[in-house]
Amino acid sequence: MNLTIISGLSGSGKTVALHTLEDEDYYCVDNLPLGLLPEFVKRVTNRTIEHHDNIAVGIDARSASHDLKRFSEIIKPLRELNSNVEVIYLQAEPATLIKRYSDTRRRHPLTRKGLPLADAIEAERNLLSDIAAGSDLVIDTTFTNIHQLRELVKQRIVRREKKDSLSVLFQSFGFKHGTPTDSDFMFDVRCLPNPHWEHHLRPLNGLDAEVMDFLNNSAEVEQMLEYIRDFLQTWVPKFEQQNRYYLTISIGCTGGQHRSVYIAQQLCEYFRDRLDTVHIRHRELE
Repeated sequence: MNLTIISGLSGSGKTVALHTLEDEDYYCVDNLPLGLLPEFVKRVTNRTIEHHDNIAVGIDARSASHDLKRFSEIIKPLRELNSNVEVIYLQAEPATLIKRYSDTRRRHPLTRKGLPLADAIEAERNLLSDIAAGSDLVIDTTFTNIHQLRELVKQRIVRREKKDSLSVLFQSFGFKHGTPTDSDFMFDVRCLPNPHWEHHLRPLNGLDAEVMDFLNNSAEVEQMLEYIRDFLQTWVPKFEQQNRYYLTISIGCTGGQHRSVYIAQQLCEYFRDRLDTVHIRHRELE
């Protein structure tokens, strides 16, 4: 049995993630009180509940606060019983969450306690801090819409060839649009020659042949690629040995259109032959 725990901030996309897994034939339970999780897993394992290979459970701030503070204590015996337990944590920047609540006119679950929305978001972040710290994968949805989130969930959770193997995501982004907070490694390639200053290359991106040729002809670009490849070849296996399920490697340039796209794509193609599960995402091109 594979157990996926979906948690995170209200408004960050937990329901979208659960619905996506449900569409992929996961048995899903939303808003399960954290204190009931061990009994639920026991019943599933003993097939008291109809047997499913893949189970997803939504845990959020509506659980009792004393249980949320004991998350690592509650989850430890479950991991010992079944190695295929993973925790996915979704988050977004406060300004984005406030805008989403404003757009949908929904109420944040903690505003019922009389807190202003901004204070409720911060209180929820504190309540869920132990879950965030113990998560296997953090997904920042600040720059992600519903369709992109659904595809991310399918890529990283559903389509993993081996449930106990490491899933690596190479992600390009532009610093001027904000840094992704879900990165395990972040490489800044703004020091490389910039195709933006070549007028005929400006409207293109790092997947276009003309831009690739421009960057291929730079010794600095090749040296940067070599250094990053060597670093990752040395250290990614160390993470895999520690039973990590997910690794997110972000490559950033100024606008996220040329250099970061090219470098991330080259790294993805290189490591696809060396790792079980490798994905690519070009955040600004989406």
